[in-house]
Order: sequence, then C-alpha cells, then structure tokens
Amino acid sequence: MKLPFQKKEPMNEVMKTIYKKDRFKRYCSLVIGILLISIAFNLFLLPNDIVFGGVSGFSIITKKLFGIDPSIVIFVGSFLLLIVSYFSLGKEKTKASILGSLLFPILVEITENISHFITFAENETLLAALFGGILYGLGAGLVFKAGFTTGGTDIINQIISKYAKVSMGKAMLMSDGLIVLGGVGVFGINKLMYAIIVVYLIGMLTDRVLLGISDSKLFYIIAEKEEEIKDYIIKELGHGATIFDAKGGFTNEKQKVLLCVVPTKEYFKLKGGIHEIDRTAFFTVMDAYEVFGGE
Repeated sequence: MKLPFQKKEPMNEVMKTIYKKDRFKRYCSLVIGILLISIAFNLFLLPNDIVFGGVSGFSIITKKLFGIDPSIVIFVGSFLLLIVSYFSLGKEKTKASILGSLLFPILVEITENISHFITFAENETLLAALFGGILYGLGAGLVFKAGFTTGGTDIINQIISKYAKVSMGKAMLMSDGLIVLGGVGVFGINKLMYAIIVVYLIGMLTDRVLLGISDSKLFYIIAEKEEEIKDYIIKELGHGATIFDAKGGFTNEKQKVLLCVVPTKEYFKLKGGIHEIDRTAFFTVMDAYEVFGGE
C-alpha cells in the first residue's frame, strides 16, 4: 500500500521521461518493425514450414495439423499471455507488450496473401530461411529499440526467468526450444537446420539494430609500462587515455588500469604498439557501439 506522503521512486520518473521522448518516432518504429516481421513470416517462413519458435512458430504447426489461420492462433495466444503477464509480471511490464501483441496478428492477417504476389521456387528453402531471418531480425530490432515487444513467448520467457531464477537466454532456449522440437516432429529433421539458421539470424540482426555496428574499440590495459603506452596512445595515435587505480582480485596488489577508445581501423596499431612496448602487458578489447563526450 502506497502512503500519501511517500514519494515516487526516482527511477520510475526516469523511465517515464524516457518513454515520453520521441513518442511518434517510437510508434512508427513499432509499426514498421511488426510489418517487417509479418512480411517475413508470411513470405518466407510460413510457406516453407520453418518453425523457429515463438507463438508465430507454434501457429505454423497448428496450421499444418488443424488448418487454423495463423493470425487467429497468434491473436488468441498473445491475448491469453497478456492476461498471464498481468498477474505474473505486473501492470508496468505488461504495458510494453499490449500494442505489439494486438498489432502483430492484425498485420499478419493483412499481409497473409503476399506470397500470392511474390513466389519462390520450392527448392529455395535455404534462401527463404536466410532472407526470412534477416527481415524478421530487422523488424524485431526496431520493435525492441522502440521499447516495445511483440508479446507471445517474450512474456513466457520473462515469467520463466522470474520464477525459475534463470537468465533470459536460458528461458528462451526452454520455451522456443520446445516449439522448435515440436516443429521437428511435424515437419521432419531437415526443417530443424533451417530453423537454426533463422534463429541465429534473428538474434544477430536484432542485436545489430539495437546496438548498431561498432566503429570503435574499447581497451582495458594492465601493464608495467603504462606511462609509455599512454604516451604512445596520446602522441602517436592522437587519442585520449585514462589511468585509474585498481586492485588484483587474486593477489590483492594495487595496479594501474589504462582505459582508451580508438577507431576500429586503428585497432591493430594499438594492439601492435602494446606488444612492442610491453610484451607482458595484459589487455582486453571490447566493441564500443556509442562514444559520447570528449574532444
């Protein structure tokens, strides 16, 4: 129970501010994203019986076994899962899934006949899997980047993660894995290989849309000659660097850590320079998708 004198949590206010920004742009991204997903589903995945997980993958199975329209299965499944989400995850988390859950089956129905206008040879299943995965991943990335979801097994995954105390990745393997295995039982083992391609492409493209393509590399460097390496970065490469204090977790010894960000095209220059200056240096490199501030 919330008392009158209690203040709202600052984090809730931050989230509200974030969602209020670029609202029109976010809704456009949602519609375009789900449209791309629907086209990928009706044009590439459904005609080739590629069961890749999710409620939409389950609808491919039910169409084969019972002849039920996939849009009906997606709508009913998403609606029931929204109810489950409300009671299991709460009102706030359910909000992000409502629009996607309702819009997805509608656009699947609207684009249902697209395969009548654009057709592919029956032996081009591999191309269908490739382009279906790419198009679906791009659409999913746009939806997630706008702060929405398409509902469906996304809700199941959140519930499994919350109550089974497992990561979202493991929850996805559990829920979508069962649907993919169901597809194997209906369509055969060969379709499993295409489904794996689709799942991989969807995950990869979704990440690329969310994070973008990395054009910078982030270096964490631990070396005895950190001053020489710092001078090399600043004077030779022309980039900034930061040195901060740290302590070894195993040795408990104090040490310096050098942090810097360089363009990807200069990655080999810094890596080679570190080796030349201090061959005993330890460093790790990560993709830096966005870099703000500095000169």
